[in-house]
Amino acid sequence: MMSGESSKRSSLCDVTYLQLHSILSGHLEGVREENLIEYLNPRKPQLISINNPFGEPSDASKKKIESGSLVLEDGVTFRVDETDKEFTFAISTKFQIDQVQSFILLRSFLYNEGLPSHVEPLSTEFLVPELLEAIAPFYYSERLSVLRTLIPLFRAKENAADPIHQAATEFLPQLIPDEQSFAESLIIAYVGKTKQELPGALSGDPKAASRWAKQINKEQLVLLEVLFWTMWGFAPCSGQLVEKIFEAAYGTRLGSQQANATLLLDDEGTQLQEDCAALWVLITIEVLELETIGEPGALEISDDPHGQDFYATSPQSMERIHQIVLSHVDSQNACTYLAWAFVLSRFASKVGELKEIPTSYRPFFETILPHLNRAYSKDYEPTHVLMSKACLNLEVGLFNLLETFLTQSPLFVTAAAWRKGSSVTDPNAVAFRSVIKGLLISLVELVPVEMIPDFDAFVNVWIALFGRSESQSIVGICAQYWQSDWQNGLARRAIFDVARSRFPIHIKPLIRLLRAMTATGFLDTDPLSTADHSNEGLGLSDAHDLCDRHVFYYFNQLSTFSQVIPISACSGPHALYEKQQERVGTNGTSTLNYVNLRPLKLPGGSILPARTVGRLLSGDGNDFVIVSWQHEHSGWKFILELLTDYVNRRRMHSGSGGGYQDVSFGRRDVPQMKSLRIDEIGTEMVNEGDETVITDALDLVRSLIQDNPAQAEQLMLALEAGDPVVAHTMTEAQPPDLVQLTTMILEEALTQVHARARTQPRTNLITSTMSVLSALLALPHYSSRVWLYIRSTKALFGTDRSAGFASVALASERSTGHYTMTLALLHLVQRLFHEAASSVLPDNPRLQQLKEEVLLRAARFVHTEIWVEHLSWKFAQLGDRFEIGRRVTALYVEVLQHAPPTLDQRPFATLSQSVADVLLFKATSSTINPLVSSITSGDMMIRMLYAARRVGDARRLIFLLESHLLLTRLVLNYKQKSTIASRPSLLEQALCARVIGSASSTNISNQPKLDPIDVLALYVKGREVGTTVPVEAMRVLRALCASLSLSPSPPTIIGHLANPEATVASFVQIIQHPYDDLTLRNAVWDFISLAIDREPALAGLFVTGQFKTPGDIKGKGKEVSTPEKSKPTSAIDVAKEILSNWKGMWEPNPELLSAVLRFLDVVWQHALEHKLVLRAIHEDSDFWDHIVSIACEEVGPAPVYEPISYENKDGTRHSTLHYAIATYAYRTTAKAYAVHIIGLDIGIHIQLHGREPPTRKPLSFLKMEPHFKSQDQLTDLVCDAAPSSYDPQIHDRLVEQLKDQFLGLTLEQVQLQEPVEQREFGDDFVFSTSLLRNRLQAYTQKADAMVDSTDIMEAQLCSVNLNLSLAHCQMSLAESWQFLFQQVAPYLRGDAAVRPVILSIAASISYDIAAEGRSGDMMATIHGTRLSLLLAMLEVAWFSTSDKPAEIQSFIDLVRNVHGIITNESQSPARSFLGALSVPFHRTLLQIVYFCTRHARNLALRPKLLQAEQRLTITSTVDVALSLVIDALRVVFTSARSRVDPDLDRDMELLVAVFERCIYREINPSSTQWLARCQEMDIIRRSLDLYVHSDLVGLSDLPLLLSRKQPLYAPHILLFHMALVSNPSAAERFASDGVLSAYSNNFISAAISAGLIDVTLPELPGERSPAHRAYCSMLAIVSGVITALGRQNHYFDAEASGFVQLYGDQISRALSWTIGDSLTSPGLEEMEQVVNLFYSIAASAPSAANSNPAVDKVLRVFTTHALQLIQQLNYAITHPNHLASLFEPVTTDERAQLDKDPPSVEPLKRPLIAQVVHRLYRLSSNIVATLVAISRAESVLVGGQEDWPVNEALIVPHSKVVLGEPASMGTLLELGNCTLDMLRDLVNRPAGQSLTNAPGSNLDVRQGVLTARRNLEGVLVYAVTQLVMWLSKPEFDVASPEPDADESQSMDVQRMDTSKERRPPRPSMSLAERLRRGMTGEMAADLQSLLNKSKPIIAKSDTVLEKGGVDLTPILSNFLQERIASPA
Repeated sequence: MMSGESSKRSSLCDVTYLQLHSILSGHLEGVREENLIEYLNPRKPQLISINNPFGEPSDASKKKIESGSLVLEDGVTFRVDETDKEFTFAISTKFQIDQVQSFILLRSFLYNEGLPSHVEPLSTEFLVPELLEAIAPFYYSERLSVLRTLIPLFRAKENAADPIHQAATEFLPQLIPDEQSFAESLIIAYVGKTKQELPGALSGDPKAASRWAKQINKEQLVLLEVLFWTMWGFAPCSGQLVEKIFEAAYGTRLGSQQANATLLLDDEGTQLQEDCAALWVLITIEVLELETIGEPGALEISDDPHGQDFYATSPQSMERIHQIVLSHVDSQNACTYLAWAFVLSRFASKVGELKEIPTSYRPFFETILPHLNRAYSKDYEPTHVLMSKACLNLEVGLFNLLETFLTQSPLFVTAAAWRKGSSVTDPNAVAFRSVIKGLLISLVELVPVEMIPDFDAFVNVWIALFGRSESQSIVGICAQYWQSDWQNGLARRAIFDVARSRFPIHIKPLIRLLRAMTATGFLDTDPLSTADHSNEGLGLSDAHDLCDRHVFYYFNQLSTFSQVIPISACSGPHALYEKQQERVGTNGTSTLNYVNLRPLKLPGGSILPARTVGRLLSGDGNDFVIVSWQHEHSGWKFILELLTDYVNRRRMHSGSGGGYQDVSFGRRDVPQMKSLRIDEIGTEMVNEGDETVITDALDLVRSLIQDNPAQAEQLMLALEAGDPVVAHTMTEAQPPDLVQLTTMILEEALTQVHARARTQPRTNLITSTMSVLSALLALPHYSSRVWLYIRSTKALFGTDRSAGFASVALASERSTGHYTMTLALLHLVQRLFHEAASSVLPDNPRLQQLKEEVLLRAARFVHTEIWVEHLSWKFAQLGDRFEIGRRVTALYVEVLQHAPPTLDQRPFATLSQSVADVLLFKATSSTINPLVSSITSGDMMIRMLYAARRVGDARRLIFLLESHLLLTRLVLNYKQKSTIASRPSLLEQALCARVIGSASSTNISNQPKLDPIDVLALYVKGREVGTTVPVEAMRVLRALCASLSLSPSPPTIIGHLANPEATVASFVQIIQHPYDDLTLRNAVWDFISLAIDREPALAGLFVTGQFKTPGDIKGKGKEVSTPEKSKPTSAIDVAKEILSNWKGMWEPNPELLSAVLRFLDVVWQHALEHKLVLRAIHEDSDFWDHIVSIACEEVGPAPVYEPISYENKDGTRHSTLHYAIATYAYRTTAKAYAVHIIGLDIGIHIQLHGREPPTRKPLSFLKMEPHFKSQDQLTDLVCDAAPSSYDPQIHDRLVEQLKDQFLGLTLEQVQLQEPVEQREFGDDFVFSTSLLRNRLQAYTQKADAMVDSTDIMEAQLCSVNLNLSLAHCQMSLAESWQFLFQQVAPYLRGDAAVRPVILSIAASISYDIAAEGRSGDMMATIHGTRLSLLLAMLEVAWFSTSDKPAEIQSFIDLVRNVHGIITNESQSPARSFLGALSVPFHRTLLQIVYFCTRHARNLALRPKLLQAEQRLTITSTVDVALSLVIDALRVVFTSARSRVDPDLDRDMELLVAVFERCIYREINPSSTQWLARCQEMDIIRRSLDLYVHSDLVGLSDLPLLLSRKQPLYAPHILLFHMALVSNPSAAERFASDGVLSAYSNNFISAAISAGLIDVTLPELPGERSPAHRAYCSMLAIVSGVITALGRQNHYFDAEASGFVQLYGDQISRALSWTIGDSLTSPGLEEMEQVVNLFYSIAASAPSAANSNPAVDKVLRVFTTHALQLIQQLNYAITHPNHLASLFEPVTTDERAQLDKDPPSVEPLKRPLIAQVVHRLYRLSSNIVATLVAISRAESVLVGGQEDWPVNEALIVPHSKVVLGEPASMGTLLELGNCTLDMLRDLVNRPAGQSLTNAPGSNLDVRQGVLTARRNLEGVLVYAVTQLVMWLSKPEFDVASPEPDADESQSMDVQRMDTSKERRPPRPSMSLAERLRRGMTGEMAADLQSLLNKSKPIIAKSDTVLEKGGVDLTPILSNFLQERIASPA
């Protein structure tokens, strides 16, 4: 933000006057009343300045602009730079307006509209003209909107129910203190504009001049509108003001007298003048206040009246008005003329009541009543009578004028306003019609209806006023008529009395009048119909229902029945009637009446009793007379008679032969009384043709019952009541009802259409019948009949083989271009599905099957006959095409919403699947093209329609787009959940392809190709498409982006945008605009968040605002600064701006704040992709202050979610708890995102600096760190995240009630299918309440129920949704805190200040988790989330070696609570292991148990740290944990036996790890219990069985092996076996269960036996062979079992020997390693494990007396190999350089570690080589120890010589070291000296010093000393005992005895003597003598020397090892000296 500017935004710039008018008109929700006042107050000067709202240029304003700093009226300061000044002054000069207002206009234009895309930001000199041209329409629009802003305020002030009534009541008196002066100023301004001359600058530009003249005329029109609403109730109609209004109206000739009339000759100019004229007529009638004048006592004729603000109190004004009216008697003033006549009549009537005329009024009354001055005035008629006669003169055309107004003027006809592009602000306003209603009521009171010359014309006007309009515009005046006017005298109802008196001879007038008075509005067959579906589904208003009821009762109880009687029927023996003369009155006048002589059954079924008197209406003296009987009957029954008679006659006509049978076929009885048919009473239809009458009758029926099921039910009862109709003559059968008759009429009308004969269909009749059937579907008792009749007829939807007659009828419409029948049929299909969807019951499957069959036929017909072809049809009205498309897609949408294809158990599954196949799974181009092409061409077409001022068609196109976009979104969403989610659908391909710009097929070659995605983006930013289309377009783009991203190689959104930067800028402008539609802003944020996650290119554009080129980046990835180039605003900038004001959004708009934080969260998830942009934000202290503040903000306690009551707010029905819970949920979600962002930032910082935590902490962590170290703060924060408000009981209760009371209905069927991210918290979060209510309609309400069960179920579902809203947001917060704890662990782990806090909170949370009593799958998910949070906290606390008492106590509390968690019955871990939960939590629990057991062992190892009670707590928890683990292992082992599952593998891994921890003796001293449990569960045998049958290598699933680097199950089974072996008792059980059998017979046994197990696999490069790892593990486990069993179980030794022999080749291969072979870490491990195996066998072997030959044989073979191996190891250890060259890395990590060290470095200084050397020393010590055990060296040292195993003396006592030969004494001495040197070096180093300096290595000096000392001691013991035993052998010859066959086989090695040349033999001495001499001289001395040198070093090593050991060197030295004589 520039310095000097306010941080607050200015509503003057942000909110245009157009937007302000929309807000005041109720079109923008979310604006509160205080916002309205804030918007209005600064604009008072403009609102009151009527003539020139933006002022004129002034020096004062110019100085303000030039100062560079401007303070606006709302107190906001702006900095005005030079460019702004130039633009501002240019605008001011161009339009001659104030400079400050010019600046505001400029800012408002740029902020709300932006520069057009074609305007390039070049230099100011070139930009100014472009700007002026672009801003001109905006300026002119704002001028009009300033005045229009007053209209909704005036309207709201008079309507207490208006949402802004309070604001208008307060604001208007402040703005306009003098109402009359304001009205006069409007008149003056208007007159002035009619005389305003064209500016001279425009005289040379006709186009600009015409635009200016029309603008002036539009301003005149708006001024008149404001004047109308001012006079409606704001300003009093005083005499002077009314006089001025009449003067202005007549003086300007109703606006036609214009100074620039020649510039208004085109259609638009003419329309403007016509609209002004119509408004003037309304105003002149309005100000006369006819309704007030007509009230009794309203007139006060007095010289001193009480009120002076009514024109009737001013006789002077009255006289002048009278003169004005009389002086203008042309026909266009007829309405005002008539209104004034009524006023005069009221005055004349009042004068007759006065005793004396007031003096002031006498001149006026003498003018209008001349007879006042005459003595006799017999033939005189008052002025008002003369005026009324003049008005009703047919030549004047009063009714024609009124009908023209009501049917053609945009003031009364919305369709005309749209069609003509009228500038009228509110077409068809109720107030306009109310004025005309007052005029008509005045007429009927002024002139009796019977005296009106053209009664039919009057009826047409009445119908046009009350019946030809949208329902919402007439329902008020219709209800007012029935409630008020109908009760107020006979004159006002006379029109109905006249029509009734002619009924049923003249049927149409009464039927049409009644239809109009139902307040239904015009029908779809009316050319004025707008087909406005914005109010669909809103239900019936109370006023509309009242009108329906009045019409029904009136027509149901008609008091007269008129009849045409032939004179012949009044005479003769069979006369039915007779004439009667009746005298009445005192003057002797008589009337002529008729009576019937016999009872008559009249049409309709009513009985006319005999001798009923009938009044003669006309015709006396002619052949026929018309009589009106005083007989009450039902007009509805007569309509039924009419329909029945029509069907009979039409069938007779169509049959015209012997095959005809009418509806009432059968035997006819002799009638008991005379029945009169319709043709016998003289009904007009017989002569004129009955089709129109039938249509009118059906129209009346459908108008009455449409959307009014209760009234429809009443009507049907009335039709069925009483006797059957006359036309029904078959008394044995039920008479046909309305359903049957309507269906038959429809079928007959359709069958009469013949394609070949080109018979035109009876469109209106067909349409009416379809509409009646549609309305009857709403009646449960009659809907089944509709289904049956429709199924029975083939004329409507045809069959599978034929299309039916409807196809022919609809095809005929294509020639005319009018599609009334098509639209009616589509409406019928929609109603059919709606009825079917709302009546789904499981108890009548046949009816459901029937309905689905009909719907399938209907859907097939709609799809094949209409949808795929309708774009190619000819249309007289383009809006019909849009409406057809809308209705088809609306049908598809309803099917998909009510029966989602993703549900298995759904109603009408076949129909749903068919629609899904058509649009998704089996889609074709003909199906998809109408959808995509309409969307694609919509933008261009809507601009063309607006340019042509065809607003009506544009409105229908908008409805079409709304429906198409919704369907597209649904299909894309379903596709993501379907089986083809990863494959591109045809719809996606179409949306990603360029298509022809128009949806029609004409001129394809000349039309441009458009990209649908680009058009969707245009819709988002389009202001001309309403508020719904941008939101839906945005959601479609989101769904498309999400769906495309699932494809393997998806196309990108950005690749289909014509100008990506401009599109992104428009999106950013939407989210930046604070007053834009909130739903749209949230949708755009949602899309941007998804784009950041799924589309990198588009993400970069949103984050930066522009494309980055290589030139924008300099060295080290830094951005090039370009000060001269303005940086575009990015989404990041907007998010930061919104975040800076987060407190202002926390209360009113947390939803938007949550959307912004979600965007930031996604950006931070991809932060490494946007490092350049985020670098500054990472170090932005204010930014992180805001984030941390939100993360730590208090949200308060969770609101309650029941009980439920409802309220209407902003026109939407919600529960009273909705807003509270939605607000809480969005705030909690915002906190969750903030916490997650902090965690992401910390994680990124660590990721950029390696695994170790960097010393420099990120700013995000530093801002959050104090909260971690404060126990109170952290406790509050975490305790806000841990709880959950989820209540499974309300969910379970609802499910049970549905199951008990509403069988067949499940919650899954009403579950929302939208992604969770697009749902709104609150009433409809998870389940749809509207869908539930719709489904519940099918179920019958109990008669004795006090409360509607539907309301109860809806309230319960609402509670479930509210509760789930709370649970979802709370779980999100818990997950975010879990993530944050995971990220901060490297910084806080080991922090002494944090650990006690964390442990304390963990203990508290674990207590709540353990006490959990709620159950269910959802609760299990929450339980798992809370456990994950607990685990993350424990990972922060980590392990400690210095626990304080408080920490120990917290830990013990945690352990105790973990015991409760494990044993919790509501959330049993066993159910999680068994897979009974959708989101299992047992793995998290196992990790928590692992932490507890591991740390408990650490504490137990420290003496006197734990108390007895604490130890008991630990033991108790370990016991239940072990029980759980053992049970789970049984399940896992059993399951793994039958399937290969990575999840099972993960479970097994954790279970085995926990099992291993739980059986440590430190925390579980006794193994009896758990071992018994293992035996009971048989898990040991099961593990062995699984091992035998498992793929130990993983080659059966190579891809899985390559990804995991190890096979499933095997490593964990072996680890489990290792854990068992660690316990002696368990090892014994393990051995007895057949371990050796399993290890000898498994997947790799054959390969081991053959010696084919290598350290690597070709299929798994860079990794160790799993087979080799398993083999080594088996060796270690067998060795462990042998060691654990010891010498007590000799049977296992023999089996182990067999195991060794079985795998002898592989073992020999390992022991045969030579210095010429390569060396690997796995190979070295194999050697170690082989040696360990033999050591365990040797150590456990029985004494010589009880030796086992098999064991001895195995050990003998090992000895031979071992001596060879010792020789090789000795060479490797003493030659490290050569050793380094032999080492080969196997794994990638080894290779990387080896490559780090240059080969020139000394080998022992290379970490990896140093580790290898250490392992070789350890291997050497193990081999020597094994040899010591085999040779029984211990018995040699302590036993007698006779017990020595002399045969084990295998070391030849010579000093030669030959690689190819077994080890000699010289080898041992060399190895001992080398080890001594190593030990000497190590003991001089610090004990804890690392030997490798490699990260992660734990090899230190202490371990090196331990290994070296053990090796040295073993070598010394073995050398001494071998030497002594060798010398104790008896004398023998040089030739050694023949070795055993086995020995020769295993030791057949060619010896190589590379050290010395052979010497010639000396024959003088024996071998024994030479050996003894050598020993006494050389060997003994060397060995003794080694012993002596070792003694001090070994003693010194005790210091390093920190424990005293036994020094064997003195013992060995003494033993050597004693047994070997010193040389002489």
